[in-house]
Amino acid sequence: MTDHIPISGEEAADRLAIRELIDAYAHCADRRDADGQKALFTADTHFVVYMAGEGTDPTDVLRGRESLTRVFENLNGYEATTHFNGQSTIVLDGDRATGESYCLAHHVYSVDGERKLMVASLRYGDTFLREGGTWLFGERRLYVDWTETRTVEAS
Repeated sequence: MTDHIPISGEEAADRLAIRELIDAYAHCADRRDADGQKALFTADTHFVVYMAGEGTDPTDVLRGRESLTRVFENLNGYEATTHFNGQSTIVLDGDRATGESYCLAHHVYSVDGERKLMVASLRYGDTFLREGGTWLFGERRLYVDWTETRTVEAS
């Protein structure tokens, strides 16, 4: 069993704020709030997508908050999405932190009258920066570890 080291109230507050940032990202994605999602990033953010997983070439490399619009608006092609955030690790270093988090992202869409569900296992490698007392994504690397697509019944 791992030993647990006591943490200060300030560290606990920082960890909670970063977790809330991670959850806000998923919430904005599912609500199709691209502006809200972009607001979670620094103005000069770096966002990299690896559709074939870690160790492959990136499929998207974006710089700057405004460059994220296209990526976040791509979710409008789905009838519904639900992002379930899982475990995360966070290493704090003053006004900077790094972390890794996991997400199972569910995407519902229709093709030729058939309703489909695509589930993606996502992993994020993040650098967080505290600006003006608020934690933001300074860099986000999205890795698609695996996907599964199946036909589902209409609700």
